[in-house]
Amino acid sequence: MSSKKTDALLNWLITITVIFGFSLTVIFFALSSIKQLSIQEKIQYRNQALTTTAIVFLAWAAMLNTYYAAKRAQAIQKNAIAAEKNLEIGIQNTKVNQDRLIAERFMGAISQLGHEKVETRTGAIYALERVAQDFPKEHWTIMEILTAFVRENAPKEQVKAEQQKAEYSPAGYSSRRRGGSRPTHQLEQNVHEELPKIRTDIQAALSVIGRRNLLEDPKEQKLDLRNTDIRGADLLKTNLQQADLRGADLSGADLREADLSEADLSGAKLVKSILYETKLLNANLCAANLCWANLNRANLCGANMRSANLSGASLRVANLQGANLYKANLQQATLKLANLSGAKLFLANLQGAKLGKANLQMTGLIGANLCGANLNGANLSGANLNAAKLQQTEVYFANLSEASLTEADLYQANLIGANLYRATFYQANLTQANLMGANFSEANLSDVKLEGTILTGAKNLELQQIREALGDRTTRLPDYIEAPTHWPQSG
Repeated sequence: MSSKKTDALLNWLITITVIFGFSLTVIFFALSSIKQLSIQEKIQYRNQALTTTAIVFLAWAAMLNTYYAAKRAQAIQKNAIAAEKNLEIGIQNTKVNQDRLIAERFMGAISQLGHEKVETRTGAIYALERVAQDFPKEHWTIMEILTAFVRENAPKEQVKAEQQKAEYSPAGYSSRRRGGSRPTHQLEQNVHEELPKIRTDIQAALSVIGRRNLLEDPKEQKLDLRNTDIRGADLLKTNLQQADLRGADLSGADLREADLSEADLSGAKLVKSILYETKLLNANLCAANLCWANLNRANLCGANMRSANLSGASLRVANLQGANLYKANLQQATLKLANLSGAKLFLANLQGAKLGKANLQMTGLIGANLCGANLNGANLSGANLNAAKLQQTEVYFANLSEASLTEADLYQANLIGANLYRATFYQANLTQANLMGANFSEANLSDVKLEGTILTGAKNLELQQIREALGDRTTRLPDYIEAPTHWPQSG
């Protein structure tokens, strides 16, 4: 209700009240003046007149108080509305000032990114980091600026660019697989070559990117560091989850305890990189070069390492559970105590690899090359080693229970004390292999070549198993088993 309407209403009420009170008072006084009335009646009428007058004045006072209370409420409301408007204006002014401040700091830092002095560029990078921290809305824009800065200032040498593009693209990769031919990875040459020192400003940009606030990263957005040359970079404990590092050169980089989960490192170069305790869960390392890399205790669970080069790499106690290592090169790699359960190592090259006490339970090793490898004490229970090459392989006291070694080549392999419970050796080659003290309980030796094989001290080996095998006079059987009559008598 407006003040004018309030004032008019109040005036009317006061006027009516006064008139009404005055009229009653006059009436009562008039009545009290009638001569026929007794003194008692006159006193009574006068008292009623006074009482009426008092009531009228009290009502008038109450209305007056209500009036001023309404006035005060209106004043308070006006002040509140004015304060709210002032606050809105203040917020708008603050936002305008903030936007102007962001723009000024943005433009100032970006203009300095192209400065000729490295210290100025480095300062601009840290200034952008501060803007990203102070103004979360600009976080991802700044990350994109910094990744673009790295890509532009540290590009990988574009040697045979078209060939690389064809090699790392999905179409080229699938067509190459259909063709069935791919040159075998060789041990990396010039591994002792001294790496160039990374530029200070590039390192600063990578550090800022690596320690960003992940909560501000938008969904479905990835850091783009493709085809960058960041050799020797310090990326200790950095967070590069889901980063796009395809074709990047990270040789000699320090990635200890870094988080590269679900990152795309296909075709990347990580020669001699330090990846100790690095998280690479479900990462894509297809055709990556990890020659001589340190992957001890790294978590590669579910990683795609198809055709990756891990020759000479160290993967002690690494977690490769469920990893895809199809046609990977693990020649001379160290995998002691590593967890490879459920991993796919079909046609992988594990020549001379050290797999002592590794967990290879239910691992797929079809056609894998394990010649000269060390599998002492390894757990290969339920593993699929069909057509695998295990010539001269050390398999001391390994657990091969229920493993499948159909058509596997174990020429001169050393399986002393191995557990072969229910293992399948159908048409396998065990020529000149050493199986002293091995457990043959319920093992399938159908059509297994046992020429020159040492079976002395074998446990739970039955005559029926030997009769199904293919041996000769050079086969050394336990004392309690005689050579079957159908075996060749010479040889």
